Amino acid sequence: MKKIYFLLSLTYFISLFALAQIPNGYYDSAEGLHGQALRAALHDIIDDHNSINYGDIYGILDQTDQKPNGKVWDMYSDVPGGTPPYEFSFGQDECGNYGGEGDCFNKEHSWPKSWFGGKVYPMYSDLFHIVPTDGYVNNRRGNYPYGEVGTITWLSQNGSKVGSNTYPGYTGTVFEPIDEYKGDFARNYFYMSTRYYGEDSGWPGSDAVDGADLKPWTTNMLLEWNNADPVSQKEIDRCNAVFNIQGNRNPFIDHPEYVALVWDPNAAISELQLSDIMNIYTSSNGEQLNIDALEAHLSDSYQIRLYNISGQQIAQEFMQKEHDAMNISQLKKGCYILSLVNTQNNQSYHFKFIK
Repeated sequence: MKKIYFLLSLTYFISLFALAQIPNGYYDSAEGLHGQALRAALHDIIDDHNSINYGDIYGILDQTDQKPNGKVWDMYSDVPGGTPPYEFSFGQDECGNYGGEGDCFNKEHSWPKSWFGGKVYPMYSDLFHIVPTDGYVNNRRGNYPYGEVGTITWLSQNGSKVGSNTYPGYTGTVFEPIDEYKGDFARNYFYMSTRYYGEDSGWPGSDAVDGADLKPWTTNMLLEWNNADPVSQKEIDRCNAVFNIQGNRNPFIDHPEYVALVWDPNAAISELQLSDIMNIYTSSNGEQLNIDALEAHLSDSYQIRLYNISGQQIAQEFMQKEHDAMNISQLKKGCYILSLVNTQNNQSYHFKFIK
């Protein structure tokens, strides 16, 4: 039988993905943690970034938010896979004045500045939550929370909405971006909540957040957005570009699994090792992933979930008691994350492996 080689060393795992430009050992201090302990460790890793001047941001957006065609990557007007109603050019379409959509673009604090007290550094110029957006649409968004709109009171040309929230927990007015970018904004918020963890004294907050903490309804919604819209190459490239400018990274782009490990109570990591519960190996032809439960765990029931390195779930099934054979014949060679969820106590065990 051909063994699957599991990556128990996070440093080795990171080194396989040099294209992501993550420095060796960058996340070592977060290894094996979950919940608030992981959030605190990630805060310490990304803390004290190089704070830039807010007035310099227009001059560097072409490094962080440029489309392949050289235009501004505005998530409030873009139509992925289609033709946007308009596009902006760097160096000539920055706001000033505007009278409607398509006039100019400005700098949107996706986490509104009023939530952290206004023009306060380093939050005010932190590139991980500042994105270029149509000035008029940005104005219509205002400082409304992100949400899921029921009754629409205003609709942008690319389908972004303003209206009453239907997501459980809040019924006020919200702004809803299009589905293709909801994960981007979710990971912006997970970053902000982690980067400023414990540094939010005096933050006014909002209906969506309490200081740097996400309120329960916001957390639940953003978890869903994160799962439905996995990390894209756009975000990876942007994370690398911001790292080159301000010297820190968004952990939830580099490691999508961190989102659940911090905010999803059902994703708690057990201290049990792989060898304590399962034997995992491929068939001789490499087309099946065999999972054998050890004797002490034969009575346990598991759901098996398989993710690619971008955090996108690509397979899910229930384990057939003591043995399961997952078809992996269609998978390309590469690195994957296997999650085993005990359906009786909701504990999860996460393992990284190379096919």
